[in-house]
This record gives sequence, structure tokens and C-alpha cells, in this order.
Amino acid sequence: MYDRVLNLREQLTRRSMFLFGPRQTGKSTLLKQLFPGAVLYDLLQADTFRELAARPELVRQRLGPEKLVIVDEIQRLPALLNEVHSMLSGDRTLRFVLTGSSARSLRRGGVNLLGGRAGIARLFPLVWPELPGEGLDRRLSYGSLPAVYTSDEPDADLKAYVGAYLQEEIRAEGLVRSIETFTRFLEVAALSNGQLVNFTAVGSDSGVPARTVREHFQLLDDTLLGSMLEPFREGRQRKPVSTAKFYLFDVGVANHLMNRGAVQAGSREYGQALEHLIYLELRAWLSYRQKDWPLTFWRTQAAQFEVDFVLQGHTGIEVKAANSVSDRDLKGLRALSEETSLKRRIVVCQERFPRQTSDGIEIMPVAHFLDSLWAGQIA
Repeated sequence: MYDRVLNLREQLTRRSMFLFGPRQTGKSTLLKQLFPGAVLYDLLQADTFRELAARPELVRQRLGPEKLVIVDEIQRLPALLNEVHSMLSGDRTLRFVLTGSSARSLRRGGVNLLGGRAGIARLFPLVWPELPGEGLDRRLSYGSLPAVYTSDEPDADLKAYVGAYLQEEIRAEGLVRSIETFTRFLEVAALSNGQLVNFTAVGSDSGVPARTVREHFQLLDDTLLGSMLEPFREGRQRKPVSTAKFYLFDVGVANHLMNRGAVQAGSREYGQALEHLIYLELRAWLSYRQKDWPLTFWRTQAAQFEVDFVLQGHTGIEVKAANSVSDRDLKGLRALSEETSLKRRIVVCQERFPRQTSDGIEIMPVAHFLDSLWAGQIA
């Protein structure tokens, strides 16, 4: 059992919540831990689904004294939101937590998300403060899904997870015409993880038109399996790229789709996995701390200079898996400083102790950076 960062109790004091997150991130476990007295409906259970599909008013009739109702996998029965909306309109003390792995089917069905009466929260795979000081190399190989992280057979569990996702999320909801074609696309898209997205190239390698590739990438975003990182476009001299990067939602899932297995320290794959992990920690921190700040990357069109992440437009973050950071590793941050005003320049690396260069670039070991990030000391 992990002590999760997401503060749902505090958010529920204000209003009901939609809680979205990929499968097996621990949504149901968290809610059962936080609210053991709540009325719970799990729409993955066939009898519960059939019962509420036929008689949605049962939710109103079975309301308990705690006035808290949890509906798991709400996207399976969007019509139930009409009953929820009606109940919330009549009782301001009532609270619902509606979980799902995707809001796509709700939007496709033309369902409004309770007319603003419910907030939206995201649950991510395990993050640094939930695993304090432990398991960095394991996360870089097998990711942070709770069941996979603690598994004795993480490779087998990742294989099962990807298969279950394709079957339950894609096939069950009829989101694509051909599951086989989408499977090929997903394998090719994984090779673009952390890279500039070339829709034409991905389409050529996966055997689908570029337009379909764009739709599939959007599907990954809608179902929370991946996200785009937009470029930082400001600059005085050098012209930046305008193409986004793509990252899958979990390092282990990405490694499995790329057939990497366990990554070895010192390898190119280890460095890529570390950059991916830092991106996921930044995204989770922004979401959990409810910061509506831009997170981007910077790269010149001539590909001479690059900075992995630019937070809030003024904090440049470069990720290096090196045990010793050299001047060569600082070129991107120094070049970006010439293009825009930066408050902080940080290199996340494998050095043992934090230090600072003569021109103010902060060299931070991975653990030091993540401790500082979650303590609110980075931006």
C-alpha cells in the first residue's frame, strides 16, 4: 500500500470529482483506502453494470449516510451521468467520485461533464515521494505501475498489461477499425518515444496514412496512454523547431513496446529512460499541485542545441545520465540563455553531490532534483 500524493479529500470538500488515470494506476485502491464507508459501484462488474443500466435511479435510492458515492469506470455507462447530475443539482452536500481510464467516450457521446459541478483530477503511476529513495533503476526498466513495480515477473506483467489495454480500451469501445493495425502503430509509435514526431514516417512504418497516424496519437492522448510535449518557440536569434515530441505515460510500458527489457546503466537506453522519467515526474507534479504552467522543450532547427524541458518559460532543465557533467553537456542551456531570460538552469545527472558552475548552472543528482521538485523548490 502506497501513500499517494493526490489529495482527493481536500478537493472533495469543494465539489465532486472525476478521477481519470490509466488502468492499474491504483484509482480503485486509493478510493477504497480513503473512503471505506462510501457507496461503491464498479461498472466492470457485469451484474452491477446491467442493474444500473436498467435502473439508474438505484444510485439515488441506495444513498448512504456519508453522502459519498464512488462509480468506477464511468465511461462504460455515460447515461448514468444524467442521474448523477440531477442528484448534485438537488443536494449541495452530496459528493461523487467518478473514475475512468478515458474521457473520450464521454465526450463522443455528447455528455457534458456535469455542467461544471465536478472537478477533474488525474492519477499517475507511482511518483518519487510515493517511493522515497528507492527503486530508481527498477523504475527505469519496468516503470511505475504499482502492480508491475512490485511484481516478481515484471516483463510478463507488462506484456499482459499492454494486451489488456488493447483488448479492454480499444477493442471494447470500438475506438479503431482494426486492432491489428493499431497494434502495429503502437509498436512503431513507441520508437518515437521522446523524439520529434514525424507522422509521415510513423505512417509509412506502420502501414497507415499520416492522417490516421494523427488520429491514433490523439487516441493515445485521450486514453491517457501518452502525451505530446510542445516546443518552446521563443527566441531572439536561432529558429526553434515547431514539431512536438511524444512520450508514453510509463517508462516500463515504453520499454516493453520497444523490446528493451531491463536497461543497463551507462547505455544510451538508460539515458533515454531517465529523461522519460523526469518528464513524467514533472507532468505529475504539475497536475498534483494544480499548476497550470507550460512545460515545453527547446531545440534549434539546425539541431545544434537542445534543452530537454523548459518549465514555466523560465526554468531550463537538461537531463544527463552521466556520472560527471562536462562543459559539452551545458551547451544547450547556455545557448537558450542567449535566446530568452532564464531564472534557473539545471542539469539533472548521476553525479553524487550537487554543485554550481561559475556561470550559475546548477548540477543536481537525480534524487536531489526530485526531492527539490516535490518540495516546491524548483519553480
